[in-house]
Amino acid sequence: MDSTIETAPRPEFLSGDVQHLLIDGERRPSASGETFETVDPATEEVLARVASGGAADVDAAVASARRALDDPAWAGMSPHERTRVLIRIGELIERHAEELAMIDTLDNGTPITMTRGMMARASEVFRYYSGWPTRLYGETNASVPSQVNLTVREPVGVCAGIIPWNAPVLMAAWKIAPALACGNTCVLKPAEQSPLSALRLGELILEAGVPAGVVNVVTGFGETAGAALAAHSDVDKVAFTGSTTVGKSILAASTGNLKRVTLELGGKSPNIVFPDADLEAAAAASATAFCRLSGQVCAAGTRIFVHESIHDEFVELLAAQATQWMPGNPLDPETKMGPLVSSEQYERVTSYLALGREEGAGLATGGSAVDGRGYFVEPTLFTGVDNRMRIAQEEIFGPVGAVIRFSTEEEAVARANDTRYGLAAAVWTNDLSRTHRMARAIKAGTVWVNQIGPQDPALPFGGYKESGIGREHGSASIDMYTETKTVMMQLR
Repeated sequence: MDSTIETAPRPEFLSGDVQHLLIDGERRPSASGETFETVDPATEEVLARVASGGAADVDAAVASARRALDDPAWAGMSPHERTRVLIRIGELIERHAEELAMIDTLDNGTPITMTRGMMARASEVFRYYSGWPTRLYGETNASVPSQVNLTVREPVGVCAGIIPWNAPVLMAAWKIAPALACGNTCVLKPAEQSPLSALRLGELILEAGVPAGVVNVVTGFGETAGAALAAHSDVDKVAFTGSTTVGKSILAASTGNLKRVTLELGGKSPNIVFPDADLEAAAAASATAFCRLSGQVCAAGTRIFVHESIHDEFVELLAAQATQWMPGNPLDPETKMGPLVSSEQYERVTSYLALGREEGAGLATGGSAVDGRGYFVEPTLFTGVDNRMRIAQEEIFGPVGAVIRFSTEEEAVARANDTRYGLAAAVWTNDLSRTHRMARAIKAGTVWVNQIGPQDPALPFGGYKESGIGREHGSASIDMYTETKTVMMQLR
């Protein structure tokens, strides 16, 4: 695909020769001096060189976070001041939204209109968690008159955040905001495919008044920096968003010191359409669900179960909606879908396009890569899919939907649950009783009804089965970032 993205003005942040690590409040090269290239996926050209952190850099970042954890500048900060700091971070993200959005669009190919929206959501996450420092309540428990028993919440300690490429600033906010709200310190490892905005966010966090060492950013590869961070004996908690395969390795690495782990992993979300639904609304939302972010969304509704009585009509509506997501220059405000993030992801997704045809599925639209520069593929909708096919069971992480026909509510539930994943699901119906039955029967952490995809930082998000451990957002996330201490006092 021909692209003019290279003519766009680059943010001043990208003017340096190498983007260095952020450790103890300072930008520094990696201990090895090694760097790697991050590539603009729309043009396949090098965007920047980035410090390649390794085990020595992780050691330095964790040590910095450990010192900051007990430093009175952070540990002694009042809950009210911590609230103000979190609010300031949200305000700075909002103030620098265009810069951050441009960095992410250049780095991972997400359309600029979408990255702008993500900055608003990231700011909202920090504002939500700004309400928590003054609300970390303990309890006073009933006891005999000669004793007082109570509980207090304390920071869990040094927290590692390992994030994916698909929404770098937003995913960083998901990890950093709750950790700071509870008084922890952090080491963030962004994905090597999109490392740049995390470094800029780290600078803004310092500008907001967070003491040096409280938030550190180590760029590098998963098998080096990520693995060292996950296994580090002085890390008390690791929060990871990414593939189930990597999540399992992080869980295994955590056993060295039994660090606390939260994992938000893969998905193959069922999206179930009944005959009484608003079919046009369902088709538009369903196309968005598997095409937004080029399908690189863990909760994407990629298994589309359609009742046999409306199957042909709905497939026609859905295919028409999917064609409106043809990829283009991600800096064009009219573009809805950009490229995949990397050559590796491009090879993975196009291999599944071939596999779907080999498995005997039909094509309602798409099915090919786009000629020219950049890692672009067409929005693709397979039909005649059996739930046992690999394209129905394996997470593709591309703009690929699979339509599966069903006859009864019971059949829809059984097939929806016939997966190793359980992150999210959607149900389209105007039958209130069916809504409640389906929501109870589907094994997923989130069930959307007559919508698909929205999230709220006040509501917990996470998965059943191999889609993860623990929850992010809401009060449930606070439990993951605090320790509860029981205090028993004998009165004299």
